[in-house]
Amino acid sequence: MKVCKFGGSSVADAAQIKKVKEIIESDRQRVYVVPSAPGKRVEGDTKVTDMLYAYHAAVSRGESGDEIFEEIRQRFIDIRDGLGVSTDIESHLDKIAADVQAGACEDYTVSRGEYLNGLLLADYLGFDFIDPAGAIFFNANGVYESEKTRTVMRGRLRQSRTAVIPGFYGSMPDGTIKTFSRGGSDITGAIVARAAKADVYENWTDVPGVMMADPRIVENPRVISKITYRELRELSYMGATVLHEDAIFPVFKANIPINIKNTNDPDAPGTMIVPNVIDNNTHVITGIAGRKGFTVFSVEKANMNAELGFGRRILSALEKNDIRFEHMPSGIDTLSVVLANSEINGKEAKLMDDVYNLCQPDSMEIYAGLALIATVGRGMIRNVGVAARLFTALANANVNIRMIDQGSSEMNIIVGVDEKDFETAIRAIYKAFCDQA
Repeated sequence: MKVCKFGGSSVADAAQIKKVKEIIESDRQRVYVVPSAPGKRVEGDTKVTDMLYAYHAAVSRGESGDEIFEEIRQRFIDIRDGLGVSTDIESHLDKIAADVQAGACEDYTVSRGEYLNGLLLADYLGFDFIDPAGAIFFNANGVYESEKTRTVMRGRLRQSRTAVIPGFYGSMPDGTIKTFSRGGSDITGAIVARAAKADVYENWTDVPGVMMADPRIVENPRVISKITYRELRELSYMGATVLHEDAIFPVFKANIPINIKNTNDPDAPGTMIVPNVIDNNTHVITGIAGRKGFTVFSVEKANMNAELGFGRRILSALEKNDIRFEHMPSGIDTLSVVLANSEINGKEAKLMDDVYNLCQPDSMEIYAGLALIATVGRGMIRNVGVAARLFTALANANVNIRMIDQGSSEMNIIVGVDEKDFETAIRAIYKAFCDQA
């Protein structure tokens, strides 16, 4: 049994949805389908979800939003007519407009892209339609309820041999709609796969798989044929965006492999994401990913290592200012905390005051403009000289390393570089490890 999630570009218009039908009908094991809202049809187009956000914002400001909603309406009518199905999509659109004008919440509004696309796809495929509002649940605090969802979703799936389940949303205890974060249809697909006890969770998109590096930085990077959940988590956290990072957890619990595939090249193998890999992996590293937008808060104090509770007091100052940290490399008399710019902006002076009062350091420094790059691979632990190779590549590219942090699992090495060197550093690392075959 296979659960298939199709991203926005895969269901952007009738022509793309016809490809989806061919994919579904080519393999009878593909029985449960999770669609996103229609994405961009061409470069410069607008995603339906973005239009729904804009529509809700306009209505909230006291504007009619009619012009925006007319675009949304026409997108779905064009899809319906292009597929030749008989869904009364106009009635659904009228209800959504009335609900939003009456004060419906933002989550309800933006979830309707998946809802409407799900209705059309179910009609086109001849599948049952399952509204996730009755099968995916959040508690009163908006926290996803995993076990309740698994039980109810499993029971609902057993009633349908084939079904379409829209992505991105579920419901709160009072019945109001609650969405996952953007890209959350990936999570819905994983939830359905776990509940169905699927053999494979197929995630269909517009790329050939998970790339070894960002194709906007490295020209024609290799596709990763096989990657573990843990490796993908590391890459996703550092900016790789093929799959929503939280989509891994439901299938990880059930040991269900994920296959990233390309809707426009369905016969290509794509990338398999698996619990564990026992193979003769010829590549030392699996992939490279990174992000800009970090700040380093550095603290120095003589004999810091002998002072009980010093690190705890630093963390308590961060907690007091509602600041989450990314990494905390340290030396015998120094400790640095890497923070996202968004976490510390506007709080620098208060944080320094609190750290001074709690720790009485000899000196403190805050410097921004840092980018982090993670080099990830299950083969790193078995190969001598990986770090030397990485640092040599950066030195030869004239990139200065501001920070080094290696995970205890020895699956990744994270380096901090100046933002201006970000792209140069990624290309240098890729060339050193991946550009030799």
